Amino acid sequence: MAPKAAAKGAGQPARSTPQPAEAAGGDNEDLGGDDYDMPVIVKVKPQDQMQLSPEELDKEVPPRVLYPTNPRAPHNTTQYSFKEKVFKIDEQVDQVVMHFSMDGTILLKDSPEAQEQFETQDKKIDEQTQRETEEAIEEDFDPPENDKEKPVKNPLRNQFNFSERAAQTKNPILRERAWTTEPPPTTGFSGTVTQWEIFDQYMADIEAAKEKEKEDKKDNKGKSSYDEDDGKKKKADSDPTYSENMKLSIKIMERMVNQNAENEVYHDFKYWEDRSDAFREGEGTLLPLWRFSSEKAKKKQVTCIKWNPRYNDLCAVGFGSYDFMRQGTGVICCYSLKNTRFPEYVFNTDAGVCSLDWHPAHPAVLAVGLYDGTVLVYDVRARTKKPIYQSTVRTNKHTDPVWEVRWNNDETTGTLNFFSISSDGRVSNWFLLKNKLESEEVMELKLINGAATGEDDETSLAGLAGGLCFDFNRQSDHLFLVGTEEGRIHKCSKAFSGQYLETYEGHTMAVYTVRWNPFHPKIFISASADWTVKLWDHTNRYPILSFDLAQAIGDVAWAPYASTTFAAITSDGPGASTSGVVHIYDLSINRNDHICEQKVVKRAKLTHVAFSSSEPIIIVGDDRGGVNTLKLSPNLRIGVVRTEDTDPAKTDLDMQIEKMEHLLEMVTETKET
Repeated sequence: MAPKAAAKGAGQPARSTPQPAEAAGGDNEDLGGDDYDMPVIVKVKPQDQMQLSPEELDKEVPPRVLYPTNPRAPHNTTQYSFKEKVFKIDEQVDQVVMHFSMDGTILLKDSPEAQEQFETQDKKIDEQTQRETEEAIEEDFDPPENDKEKPVKNPLRNQFNFSERAAQTKNPILRERAWTTEPPPTTGFSGTVTQWEIFDQYMADIEAAKEKEKEDKKDNKGKSSYDEDDGKKKKADSDPTYSENMKLSIKIMERMVNQNAENEVYHDFKYWEDRSDAFREGEGTLLPLWRFSSEKAKKKQVTCIKWNPRYNDLCAVGFGSYDFMRQGTGVICCYSLKNTRFPEYVFNTDAGVCSLDWHPAHPAVLAVGLYDGTVLVYDVRARTKKPIYQSTVRTNKHTDPVWEVRWNNDETTGTLNFFSISSDGRVSNWFLLKNKLESEEVMELKLINGAATGEDDETSLAGLAGGLCFDFNRQSDHLFLVGTEEGRIHKCSKAFSGQYLETYEGHTMAVYTVRWNPFHPKIFISASADWTVKLWDHTNRYPILSFDLAQAIGDVAWAPYASTTFAAITSDGPGASTSGVVHIYDLSINRNDHICEQKVVKRAKLTHVAFSSSEPIIIVGDDRGGVNTLKLSPNLRIGVVRTEDTDPAKTDLDMQIEKMEHLLEMVTETKET
């Protein structure tokens, strides 16, 4: 039996799981028969397994995580945002990669699409069955006895039920036809030409061309030289590289590059708000944005700043010098917020620029006053950089610097005209005629000696006073104020050129700036070299409020959004001999002190300030040719505040006037007490 068992065991495959008796080593022979079917775990160890120590076996292995990301997906995809008008990086990366995709036509029977298809097919079958039933003909004859007697069904019984049929036709036979014609008759021609005959013919052509040029000159003798220059320019502009379209495209591209390079500054200009204003009532801050500068304006002082009345991003800046010993040429730069690296337009003048003003109805026309007394008118759209109008000695130009020019808003005159004031004591009105610029003297600023009231007029009036600034009332166009070098402010009228309507005394030194309030028709403000800013009512000879800044004042300007807010700049800052400080006052919040005092520039003196009419920014110029743009925090630009108790019938202008009237009442009560 043993050999047979051995042979039987040799023919079967070896068990991977040993019997319990073998695994136990034969110690538990009683349990061998009962636990034979129990599973036994046998650990199989590969031959090339690395031997690890117990410390290495106890050490935790960091898990390996498979992330659903595509390492080859691009992460720097850039798209142009039409909303923000800049190029932005698309942070959303598509991680899905399709290795195989095929549109199939197989539907699952239990799916809604398959059920809908089955219903459509059943509906078509029912319609076909119903149609055949309706078209069937009643048969009233005996049924045939066999298949031979059955009639053949005519498939064309119904004229609307046709089946497709095809027929084969013969191919057409193509035949070629050709015609042959006789060649046309030809004749030969030849000749001999000598060099002198060719020379004579060329000379005859040259003489004919010269005679034609003489005739053209005679015909064009009456035309102006401007048309000839225009024709030359048209020839030069025929090259597309120097065309107007190319210039416009390059300008737009330059603006895009500049806005992308200064994206953070433009973002602050549009969206920045100082959140700390909510925790400090009655105080605010200024955020520096851009500093405009130009190579042509280096070592020159900013003498005037004006925002364009229609294009809110365009600002004209005049450069010259206030120092009598350092006079030179002047520059006019028109800066735009869309391109802060380089000015849009640049005009050079023979003398330093002292004043300029945009026309309110024609935003491309710019009036300029120079240090030598000349007034100019530029059209920024013109291709030439020369002025279209210029005053001369024959047109009775000023003999001293023209400190301010202002366009006339009254269009009843029929022609464009503007006013100018100079240190020679004259206020002139300049008319833009067809080919020349003519002047008309509005008033001579007579000098008042300040004598006693009992003196005669002849002894109290002598000489002419030097005018430094003037401003026209917005509600009453005939009224205007004049600030003089003697520190007096005169109220004048266009209708009475021989005398002053009123003289306001309060300043002890030259009045640099005088401005009417843009909302209240009776209030105006003035800044003087005596370090004070004064608030006036033109019905009262003495100031209502006076602010001593204890520093040399350069300019003052009303805010366009509030009747009680104005800004003043000082040339010397606290603790430094040369620095520029901006002061913001809101008299409805604090009528005794400023709500913001911030140093803007170092080692430079501020000369002029101007508010933007549409954006919450101010622009200030210094004596080093720099123009700084600052954004006002929310506490500095509080306009009209409407509450539940506010009458809805009141306009914003009425509320602004009411705010100023409330301030005047408080000041009057304080003085009386």
